[in-house]
Order: sequence, then C-alpha cells, then structure tokens
Amino acid sequence: MVNVMSLVIPPVVSERAFERLAEINADRDTLRCLRVAVKGGGCSGFQYEITFDDPTDDDTVLRKNDQAVLIDSVSMPFLENAVIDFSEELIGARFVVNNPNAKSTCGCSLSFSI
Repeated sequence: MVNVMSLVIPPVVSERAFERLAEINADRDTLRCLRVAVKGGGCSGFQYEITFDDPTDDDTVLRKNDQAVLIDSVSMPFLENAVIDFSEELIGARFVVNNPNAKSTCGCSLSFSI
C-alpha cells in the first residue's frame, strides 16, 4: 500500500522566513516552532493560520539551522509546492504563503479557494 502523504511535495520555507524565525527565537530559552495550517473559512473558502506551537506526531517538520516550521497532515495537501516566506512592507511585516494551488485569493491574502 502506498502512503498518499509520501506523494505530496511539502512546501519550501524561504531563507528569509527561517532568518526571521531565528530572530524571534534569539532571546528565548525555549525555541518556538512556526505552525502553518489551512482551516476552513475566510471569505474565499479556506484561510491560513500561522501561529507558534509545539510539534505533534501528525506534523511534517521542516528544519534549518535549529529552526522549525510545522505542517499538519490535513493542511499538507493544500500547501503542496507552496513557499512560506516572510514579507516586510509598508503595511507591516508578516509570514506569508505563496501558494500555487490557490485559484483565487481575497484582498488580505489570508483567504483562498482551490
């Protein structure tokens, strides 16, 4: 039997996203992991939820230089081939998801449809 999850290509985390995560963790005794998840809702059907969390048995963990980004198994297919990045613009700085699977997004870029 083939594990379907093994066929899903995980997202890529940009160098800048890992650097920003390292900056956030620089003065902490305990490292914080960045969780990127997809939830139902939002104005376009799905929305990204970006939080800090601890890893679970269900997570794919993307690591670089002692930093970790977590993706749960339910969110993974929605994030296939996506790029998790960090953006600094006039309106603010935030982690963002550039997702080739999204057919449309809303103005806030946090909600999308497939």
